[in-house]
Formats: sequence, structure tokens, C-alpha cells
Amino acid sequence: MSTSRREFLRVALGASSAPFLFQLVACADDGTASAPDPDTGIDPDAGGDTGSDTVEDLPDTLPQYEYDGPPGPDSLFTHGVASGDPLTTAVIIWTRVTPETDGDQEVWYEVSKDLEFTRRVSVGYITTGADADYTVKFDAEDLEPGRTYYYRFMCQGVISPVGRTRTAPTGDVSRLRFGVCSCSSYAHGYFHAYKGLAERNDLAAVLHLGDYIYEYGTGQYGIIREYEPANEIVSLSDYRLRYAQYRRDENLAAMHRQHPVIAVWDDHETADNSFQNGAGNHSEGTEGAWADRKAAAIQAYYEWMPIREREPGRVWRSFNYGNLADLIMLDTRLWGRDEEASRGNIDAFNDEQRQLLGADQEEWLAEQLDNSTARWKVLGQQVMMGTYKNAPGLDANGGGDILNPDQWDGYRAARERVFRMIETTDPGSVIVLTGDIHSSWAHDLARDPNNPDSYNRETQTGSLAVEFVTPGISSPGFPALVADALAQQAIDTNPTCRWAQLSNRGYMVLDITPDRVQNDWYHYEDVVDPDANLFPESFNAGFYTDWGTGFLKQASSAAEPIADAPATVE
Repeated sequence: MSTSRREFLRVALGASSAPFLFQLVACADDGTASAPDPDTGIDPDAGGDTGSDTVEDLPDTLPQYEYDGPPGPDSLFTHGVASGDPLTTAVIIWTRVTPETDGDQEVWYEVSKDLEFTRRVSVGYITTGADADYTVKFDAEDLEPGRTYYYRFMCQGVISPVGRTRTAPTGDVSRLRFGVCSCSSYAHGYFHAYKGLAERNDLAAVLHLGDYIYEYGTGQYGIIREYEPANEIVSLSDYRLRYAQYRRDENLAAMHRQHPVIAVWDDHETADNSFQNGAGNHSEGTEGAWADRKAAAIQAYYEWMPIREREPGRVWRSFNYGNLADLIMLDTRLWGRDEEASRGNIDAFNDEQRQLLGADQEEWLAEQLDNSTARWKVLGQQVMMGTYKNAPGLDANGGGDILNPDQWDGYRAARERVFRMIETTDPGSVIVLTGDIHSSWAHDLARDPNNPDSYNRETQTGSLAVEFVTPGISSPGFPALVADALAQQAIDTNPTCRWAQLSNRGYMVLDITPDRVQNDWYHYEDVVDPDANLFPESFNAGFYTDWGTGFLKQASSAAEPIADAPATVE
């Protein structure tokens, strides 16, 4: 640790009597702040620090950090810093302290408009302890829309790494870029894709679509890296230890330092193939009640993720990015999902009563789509919505061998209800983002894709929306020797499947303008070698949709980065 970091911080409080800021943002039903949004009237030009000097800064008279005790350990901020759930005037800020002795810890935070922390806008103390696993999370509010902020923490005289975050813009927005990722199996390799995301400075946020951690024990699923704890995680202490291990990964920590994250969970944050009342990878006889395991997993998730907490177990929520895009984040896993049906059970697939979202979330989604005034509606969710079966020429109500009933294919009635929502609100303006399947796909989304009277493969008439599926960060796809043949078979068999790459790991970049949304896939051939420089990322493919068309075209090149985006933190 440098001298400046080790020295005692004994800066006295300034003369100002400005109070410490411990406010929390109250949220409306859609997850946005219920307090009025002061629109600065700025056109957020998605390039630079929009809104940064809309009002002359007042002198910084906020209190300073004061500490005159012995310095804490260098490892105090082992798990880094993070931010998430950006609103137009607020963002969640997170860290964790690792004290050498048990007991409550007083942690100071600062949020600033500049890296030098001379233009601070929010400061204060927060107390954490064992009940919260020594995590610190608060809502930094009263911020300006569409601008970059920097934040840090101090405890026991030690200064945390500096984080960089960004609020959502208001008004006319000309362009947005988001990173999209999912599925980081620690045991299957290294998180090179998180490093790739961290090095992009033009992202408004990173959308994480689930499987942030995996629940398996060492050797149960992947052998490249060992897990902590070594056993399959079941208890609250187990889940906490697993998050702590993940957050020590330098590439994951770097991604969190650079970007706010908007996350939803999938199944492995609890257990494989989980649903509302159980999981495929859970035995009540040997692992206890599912309700207890689910509650422990959810508690650890809320503690360790920079997510704005609502009622227990609810992660479905929405975010507005001016007039350009609404992000609608769904939970297709734990909230209302009925147990997966067996393959070939057509009656169950078409059962109107079976739920994937749950009736209340489904009603909320309909309201979000109906009430949105944004140009684009982006649905972030977990399981593939596009049809994938290996028997061509069958209509949507016929048979066919559905290869994965865990996906929307196994909940056809629920998918049909979502298609009706899209069709009756604004077809051609909906983008679906998906994780879970450890592979890359580009789909048109049509009600009856195997019926040429409903969807024309050549003209793509009949497509209501499009879907982009992100590969795993490190979780394995199909074996490379057969992946290309299987991808071609999927395209040949499923008319709405426009492209697939089934073996490489990586992430996506979603580029949004008023007239067009393009999604680019960035892949890594190898995640087993810890040296990412030996296997650098490569642009694999890009697909786009023009507003109002509802179908995909292949791009000739990746979308250009945004010029003059705020620099990343060191």
C-alpha cells in the first residue's frame, strides 16, 4: 500500500453543518424513483459527460472523512466496489469490508463528479456488520441525469479502489450502448469476457442476465478452478463464501469498477433448473427444505449484488433511458415459474394455466409495454424465447421434438400471451435479450414460425420482434467438433433462427439508435488459459433490426464505438 493510502486520515470536518446523506430512493411499481425527476433539459449526446456542467458547482463544503486510529489491513477492500440499477437521479453503490476482527464497521463513502474528488456531491457514514456479511449498499441520489460519477469508500484509514458509474439520461437520447452477458462458471475457466467489458468505456451499463455464480461443488461441473467452499452451496454461509470468491476475481472486479450493472438471476444463483417451488439440483431429503435454501440464496444475492431491493424475491423491474429505450428486466426463473414439463408433453406445453412469469409479473409486463413511450422496448430475461425443435414443418400447436422444455418452448401458452402483448402494443420495437444457454443465437420471433402462412422465411414477414442470445462468460457451450454442424442444423430446421454459434464464450454489445438496434457478438476461443492476451477477443457477428420491421438482417461489421466517452478508472 502506498504512503498516501496508509497514512492516517485525520481531516477535520469543515465549518459547514451540511448533514450526512443517508437517504434512500422510494421506488414506484416499475422500479423507477417515485420522486420527481428534475429534467435538466439537456439532449444527452451519448458520447461524453452530458449534463456535467448544467449548473455551476457550489463550493464543496461537505464533511470530510475523519479517522485517527490504527490503519486497517491492506486487504480491507478485497472485494472491490460496484454500482448498479441506475436511475436518472440515483444509482446503487456497493462495497464490502473484510475486517481482521469481528464487530460493526463504520464505512465512509464519497460520490464525486471528478476523479480527483474535488466536486463531491454525496458523502456519509454507513455501519455494516456480520448481519449483512459486512457488505455496504446505499442509494446515491440527487444526481444529474446522463452523466458519469466516481465513488470510493474509506474504513479504518484505508481507501477503496475508485469506481465509475453513470446515471440514466432523460429527454432526447441519440444513442446508447450496453454490454450484455451471463453464465460465469468459475470452475470452467477464466473471466476474460469481463475484462473485455471493463475495457469498453462507452457502455451505459452492463446487463447481466443471470448465472452470476454457480452452486456446484469442486469437481461437480468443471475442473479448471476450485470452488470455495468446496461443497455444493446450500446454506447462507455457503452462498456468501461463493460470492466472496467470485468477487475476488480481478476481471469481474474490473467490470464492476467501470460500469453500473443491471442484473437478474437465473437458476444457478440458487440451484440448477430451479423454479418457484423446487429445483432439479435440490434434494429435500439431504439438503433440507427448498424454501430455506431459496431464501438463503436470495439473501446472499441481495447482499452481494448492487441491486435496488424491493419485496423479497422480486427482481423484475424497469429502467427508462429517455425517449430512446425502456429496459424491462424479467424473472423467468424463481418468481412464478411452474416446474418444467417432460419432453414431448404437448398438453403441458400448451396448458393455458402453466406459468413462466407468474400472473402478476405477466400483468406488469403488459402494462410496461402498453405504457412505454420509448422508441425501443428491451426485455432482459433468462431463457431462450425463439423456437428450437428438430422436426420441421409442424405448426405451433403440433408435435415436434422440443429440445429444451426449460425454455419458452416448454411454456407455449405463456409465450403466446407475450406475443399478443407485443402485437397489440408496438410490434417491430421490441428487443429480447437472453442468457442461460451458453451459446450465441439471433432469432426472429414469430407466433407460428413453422407455418409459412404465418412466417415467411425468405421475406421474414410475420416476425413480431427479435431476440439476441448471449454466450457464457466461461460456461461451456457445445463441443467445438460438432458445434458448427449443430448450428447449421438448428438454422435449417428452425425458420426463425437466423444465426447461431454454439461453442465460443464471450459477451454482446447492444447498440441502440432511434432507427436501428445492432447487436454484436465478441468471442474468445479459449478461457482455460489464464492469460487472456494469448487468446484475445474477436468480433464474430453482428445482426440488426430497423425500427418498425421486427426482423433481423446481418451487419457487415461491428457498430462503431462512441467517440469521446468518459475514460475508465485506473
